[in-house]
Amino acid sequence: MSFKLVIVGGGRMGDALLAGLLASGWAAPQEMQVVEELLARRDELVAARPGVTVAADPVPAQGAVLAVKPGDDETAGRALAEAGVRRVLSIAAGVRIADIERALGGGAAVVRAMPNTPALVGAGAAAIAPGARAGDDELAWAESILSAVGTVVRVPESLLDAVTGLSGSGPAYLFLVAEALVEAGVLAGLPRDVSVALTSQTLLGSARLLTESGDTAEQLRAAVTSPGGTTAAGLRALEAGGVRSAFLEAVMAATERSRPLGAR
Repeated sequence: MSFKLVIVGGGRMGDALLAGLLASGWAAPQEMQVVEELLARRDELVAARPGVTVAADPVPAQGAVLAVKPGDDETAGRALAEAGVRRVLSIAAGVRIADIERALGGGAAVVRAMPNTPALVGAGAAAIAPGARAGDDELAWAESILSAVGTVVRVPESLLDAVTGLSGSGPAYLFLVAEALVEAGVLAGLPRDVSVALTSQTLLGSARLLTESGDTAEQLRAAVTSPGGTTAAGLRALEAGGVRSAFLEAVMAATERSRPLGAR
């Protein structure tokens, strides 16, 4: 039997992709296989995803998602090659396309992606880059998979480290902002549960305005900043504290850290 897709790695991201693909109708459960080496995790996946084949080794499939930890990619790639899989989308963090192609024996089309953790709730941001044998058909195929759990953009592989620094690590930056806002609300006198609720909804609503209004971040910031008003006073304090520069430095630091992680 040949499956439509085999997902190698049944961890959080692999399972999030599986859930998104099933929910969107991209594939039926019986068309999907998950490869997971840990027996206990296999049992969990069998219970959580009825109809999906869960096994320790891959079988022939039209394509595969490589969702393993760095260091496990070579073994997983060889197993996919032995199963005859010729089209692979890799979300293995920091693993270069050339290394994946080598593990697959050099004959497979590879698309490498950098998703982020909001994919776990269907609101991810991912960038994809093609390997030497991946054309428009393979990129469209990879987009169809990742778009089930969020937004997808195309970039050359040379920019995936920058993607890691921005959207890959970005959720952690925003969670830190959320922590700070919650504490600030408490400091200003709000009960903690009220501060948490207001902070969460403020971040959610602001993200929706940014994506749905058609305005730029600069335009939206200006619209809420009255001359001499409360927001202007708050922004002045943030600029004095170097917040803008700190975000620039954070993205650049994460980008630079990403580069050696993929070197072998």
